[in-house]
Parts: sequence; structure tokens; C-alpha cells
Amino acid sequence: MTMLNTSAPRLRPPRYRVDPSARRWWTVQALLTVTGPAFLVALTMTTLSLLFFPGALGWLGPLLLGVLVLPGLGYLLVMPPWRYRVHAWELGEHAVYSASGWFWQRRRITPLTKVQTVDTVIGPIQRGFGLATVIVTTASTAGDVRISGLAMDEANELARRIGEAAAVEEA
Repeated sequence: MTMLNTSAPRLRPPRYRVDPSARRWWTVQALLTVTGPAFLVALTMTTLSLLFFPGALGWLGPLLLGVLVLPGLGYLLVMPPWRYRVHAWELGEHAVYSASGWFWQRRRITPLTKVQTVDTVIGPIQRGFGLATVIVTTASTAGDVRISGLAMDEANELARRIGEAAAVEEA
């Protein structure tokens, strides 16, 4: 029987946070993907109920409030600042270290010797906030390393530095 070593050193968080405007970008994402659609469905069902089934509003109102409105509002208010506290990155001499997620958090260390490509992606909403995502691809089955919410200049510089450190040729 093996015992877990509870006194083992813990992995510290990466050194650098993402750009503070990432909170506003994630807020807009929440509005477009979760909160906005949830509110729209609640509004539509309330309107249809008022028009065709006025007696159903007594039980439908609390149901919509509990299932769509409050969770959507909670996601909008909680996710962006929580995600900002988690997302961080660091480029060391031998590896890229990143932390991402919010409810399910992930920390990942990727050796620079395993890097295959480095991409900088700028979505339309990200562009509005001056942000970009650096994607580091390896042969790992764990997938890409994504560092989201970086300022565009910082993302370009990080991609360049990772490329140089990993000796990746530009496409």
C-alpha cells in the first residue's frame, strides 16, 4: 500500500496575468453565449405565456427565474473576474507554463522541445478589446496550450519568443 506524500511542494501559479481588459472580453462572451440567450428564451416564454396561457405565469415565472435568469446572471457576474484570477502564463528557459479555466482549472507545463507550431489568433470580439490568443501546438494528446486574453503586442512578442526558444520556423 502506498501513501501519498502530502508534504510534497505545490506548483506555484504562473508569474504573469493576462491583460485586464480580458474581463470585459469574457463579459461580452458571456452575454453572447450564455446570459443573452438565456434571457431571450425567458423573455420569449414569458411573452408567449402572457399572450396564450396567462394562468401559467404563476408557475412559469419562478421556473424561468430559477432555471434561466438567475444562473445566466450569476454566470455573467462571476465568470469574468474568476477567470481573470486564474488565467496566467510564464515563459521559462525550457518550458511554457500556463493556467486557464475558471470552474475547472488547468495548469500545464509544456517543454519547448515539444513545440511544433506557435500561432496568434485574434477573434472579432477580441480585436475590439485589443486582445489575442497564443496557441502552442505540440504532439501531446492533451491538446494545445492556449494563452487567451493577452494584449496584441504582448501576444506577438510571446509567440516570437516561444518560436525562437523552440526553434520553430515561421510559416
